[in-house]
Amino acid sequence: MPSGRQGGARGLMHPAYRGRFAPSPTGPLHFGSLVSALASWLDARAHRGAWLVRIEDVDGPRTVPGAAQDILATLERFGMVADEPPLWQSQRMARYREALEALQAGGLVYPCGCTRKEIADSLLHAHSRNTTLAYPGTCRSGLHGKPARAWRLRVRDGDAAVIRFEDRWQGTQTQNLATEVGDFVLRRADDQWAYQLAVVVDDADAGITHIVRGADLMDSTARQIYLQRCLGVATPAYLHVPVVVNDQGEKLSKQNGATALDAREPLAALNAAARHLGLDLNVAEQPTLERFYAAATLAWAQKMGVR
Repeated sequence: MPSGRQGGARGLMHPAYRGRFAPSPTGPLHFGSLVSALASWLDARAHRGAWLVRIEDVDGPRTVPGAAQDILATLERFGMVADEPPLWQSQRMARYREALEALQAGGLVYPCGCTRKEIADSLLHAHSRNTTLAYPGTCRSGLHGKPARAWRLRVRDGDAAVIRFEDRWQGTQTQNLATEVGDFVLRRADDQWAYQLAVVVDDADAGITHIVRGADLMDSTARQIYLQRCLGVATPAYLHVPVVVNDQGEKLSKQNGATALDAREPLAALNAAARHLGLDLNVAEQPTLERFYAAATLAWAQKMGVR
């Protein structure tokens, strides 16, 4: 089987860098997810850091049995093995509960009884940057006789709601949480933990210092930074790579029919992923996984200014 240290012969690991790849087991890996995996892998190796894998199976209804094992096997076949045992969100429910209780104790969250339809009906327009509806704060002052359905994090008003961060690929990003998102959900109405809470708690507990992922998740970053501040944990460095789109210009995903990676031809897919990331590699000079990762790591370091 391929080694978990492909392309990593650039010196001892740097303990100050900890990166991760966090797939959701809703189906097999496809080309779009390979691009994100490769980018996070190369950034970790270029920094001589650790690369971790987290299985984001916190959303039970969407988890496909056996998908996580298939993802891990595919990553290994492509030469990417985590430097530590994979972490499973489904085994960390107690930690999410502890984080929510800490926020409750600080008066930073409140119960919400609104349905999605009620929220949509109360707005003139939906959130323009993605499908999230900007919550109007209906339950901030109480449930008004409605049963509690979810728990929301209270977002600050005015200038304090503006989150700015520097993305290593996309540049300076700014989002006003109050006007563009509103108070956001940490515990859903179906009793599932929200993505934002699980990700922030997991990254903090694992000591993640650098997050490399697709640009489709950049809209979540401001919320995660705000939640990190509320929980008193460190904010990692962020890098969001361009997403892969299909012929219709839609993000390549399992939902729109993305095909599974062909594990029999890893080098062909890896070279295509490298090209998507803007890496100029001589395919003829790297016919093995070891040579591919050595060349790709060097090219990534040069592109991203990693020394």
